[in-house]
Amino acid sequence: MADVPIVVGINRTQDGSLAVAVGESGMYGLQKDRATRRKGHWGRLGDLPDSYLPALPQLKEPVDLVVESYSCDSEMEHASAYHGEMRETLSLRRGAPVALISHHLAHLYGAFYPSPFGHAAGLVIDAQGSRVRDFTERVELPPGTDGELLEVASFYRCARGRIECVAKQLWDGDWARPAGLGAFYALLTSALWPGEGDEEKVMGLAAYGDADALGLPDLDVRGHEVHIPAAWMEAFGAATGYEPGGEEFRRAANLAAAGQRAFERALTRLAGWLHDRTALDALVFAGGAALNVPANGRLLRESPFREVFVPPSPHAGGTAIGCALYGLITCLGVESRFRWTDDFLGPDPDAGAVEAAVRALPDGLYAERPGDLVEEVAALLASGRVVGLHQGRGESGPRGLGHRSILADPRRPGMRDYVNREVKGREWFRPLAPVVPADQAGRYFAIDRPAPFRQYAALVRPAYRELLPAVTHADGTAALQTAERGTTPFLYALLAAWQRRTGVPVLVNTSLSGPGEPLAETPEHAVELLRTTGLHALAMPPYLIRRRDEPPLDT
Repeated sequence: MADVPIVVGINRTQDGSLAVAVGESGMYGLQKDRATRRKGHWGRLGDLPDSYLPALPQLKEPVDLVVESYSCDSEMEHASAYHGEMRETLSLRRGAPVALISHHLAHLYGAFYPSPFGHAAGLVIDAQGSRVRDFTERVELPPGTDGELLEVASFYRCARGRIECVAKQLWDGDWARPAGLGAFYALLTSALWPGEGDEEKVMGLAAYGDADALGLPDLDVRGHEVHIPAAWMEAFGAATGYEPGGEEFRRAANLAAAGQRAFERALTRLAGWLHDRTALDALVFAGGAALNVPANGRLLRESPFREVFVPPSPHAGGTAIGCALYGLITCLGVESRFRWTDDFLGPDPDAGAVEAAVRALPDGLYAERPGDLVEEVAALLASGRVVGLHQGRGESGPRGLGHRSILADPRRPGMRDYVNREVKGREWFRPLAPVVPADQAGRYFAIDRPAPFRQYAALVRPAYRELLPAVTHADGTAALQTAERGTTPFLYALLAAWQRRTGVPVLVNTSLSGPGEPLAETPEHAVELLRTTGLHALAMPPYLIRRRDEPPLDT
């Protein structure tokens, strides 16, 4: 490797992750769950030698700097053990320091510096970040502010070379009196589903409810702070959880709809406050709240910002990239040229691993090497088959965007049910996303800009809703992805072949994962998904892997 600075960023909290910045523009990112197969897996001791080093050869190069980020959980108590593990695992240059940055600052660096903007307002919202005593950024707080308080929302004025935090909402962490948008949505989610990580279920369910049915109020927004009215706490306490049918389903859907609307309205008001404070035209938005694609669509339509950028990994898993960029830019003084043009930051592909996976195919699967793989996949899709796609470097964020994807025909009314039931193993109401060439997106969807990372929900134009039933959600929207030849050439070519066959340049594109799983990282993961779910085939260039005994086609 050329003699360029190498900075390692590590997220030690929820959605544990690691990133490696290589010189001015190189970037690798890997979320821990891709290796362990436990979705949302938290950072822990052992991650470096067990999960990251085997996957990323860049970690064997001399490292100039390590930057870590923790949140408010107890992992920071193990910092000395983590540092010992670093010294044993990495080839640290003599005197290479280990820096620490607080959670929301890591979110911001991963959003603003790789964004297309020179100046922007910055907004970070999640359930809870770092404690005041652990802040590594300057922010004016009232004298005597308790060091144990947690950041739940942070507001910034950003320019390249200068980041200014203009305000933070703080919370004492007592769930008996929660505060902030992140805590609100966490409570909404847990009222419907126990455990963590079910926010996307709430977003999908909300479209089937009546937001007015329960008579719940808007959230209490005071400047840059969001507070939760007592009526909401009572509703959460009375909720009986999601049930799949009947009156219980209707009650759950109504609660989801009311909560989603309250979240969107409060978020739009926060954006308005930040715009008044900064007078800037562009906004970068990160933190777990930025995964809410219906709310992001509303920001685009209704906020005073002319441009809104959400990175492909705005959640805690993306903070490792923010750590690496902080180290490169702020600690080493190197101007980063890395930009979010795509999200394919995973390990470099290994042709030998593909060949090995093909040689080791289990009974019931066989591989072909078509002369024209694109046309062969298009033909399978046109016949009603559901095809996985595994190619190149994997996505660093939570969404499959063309390298770890499941593709299907959006024109088939039963296709959403088939994919949700037989492949993804999830609730019937979960929407499927469309992918469309960027230069044709405006014809089918009410959007006037590229959306390469599936960050925004947009209306499906009424004339095409009956044509695209598998990707049109109950409220008439779709969380679309736009494709361009330069960033996703195989997917772009497939869309062109599909349009030649069907006249429609739109495909279903959902993440290549099975029930409760993260994205399939390796060829072996993808083959196992084909073997154990209702997928009909797997494209793994140059191979097409088929099943000898196919599942029935959706009718």
